[in-house]
Amino acid sequence: MKFEIRDLEEILSDIQLAKDLYGDKVTTVFIGDSNSLVAKTDVLIQILNSLYASFRHVERVTSYARAKTLAKKPIEDLEKIFKAGLTRLHVGLETGDRELLKEIEKGTTPEEMIEAGRRAKRAGFEYSLYVLLGIGGEENWERHAKGTAEVLNQIDPHFIRVRTFIPQPNSPLYDAMEEGDFHLASPETILKETKLLLEGLQVTSQFLSDHISNLLPLHGKLPEEKGRMVQMIEDALGGLKEDDSLREEMEMRRHLTNL
Repeated sequence: MKFEIRDLEEILSDIQLAKDLYGDKVTTVFIGDSNSLVAKTDVLIQILNSLYASFRHVERVTSYARAKTLAKKPIEDLEKIFKAGLTRLHVGLETGDRELLKEIEKGTTPEEMIEAGRRAKRAGFEYSLYVLLGIGGEENWERHAKGTAEVLNQIDPHFIRVRTFIPQPNSPLYDAMEEGDFHLASPETILKETKLLLEGLQVTSQFLSDHISNLLPLHGKLPEEKGRMVQMIEDALGGLKEDDSLREEMEMRRHLTNL
């Protein structure tokens, strides 16, 4: 699908329609698609002004964003957008390992990820980063965990959200898996990787494993609850050695990517 930025009048019309349908029930708004900040700053501000004028009880407006855009957009523009009411950004880090970023064709570097996060926080946004567990496969899980912890430590995002990686058709790692060059990480490997990641984190973030595909419901404030979450992983690793049904359940859960 060819990328395009929708006309402002069309967007404002959608907001009016939503107002007519939902009225005062709306308390949060999510601006969809992957990188709304690529739009011109004055356009985004008009959209935000319309949202707050239309929905009196809005408490938070959130959007996806891309690190490369955040790293390039003038800090003055980011501050204006935040002041207009965009309060939280969700960004896909995936991994902090330089070579893995190249392999998945992420299009950015660890340095750009760090710069983007620091600029977003400086502008005032709540910052939420996504990590893909298992993206290093059976071979590179330690590199993935250590590199990701290094990047996260330099950003200290408000939220760290983990998802379990399943290769998708027409992607580099899916092709590598089909050719036998990438081996999907086992439940044990994903748990060990998650443990190593947690142990390496020196942040004040909320750690959230809030997707049905993930192997464990790990949720907690760092660093206060790190020990509890690490213990949950150790208990699960012990359970895998003793209970084959637990392994089957975990294998099933991480493939529930569309729920």
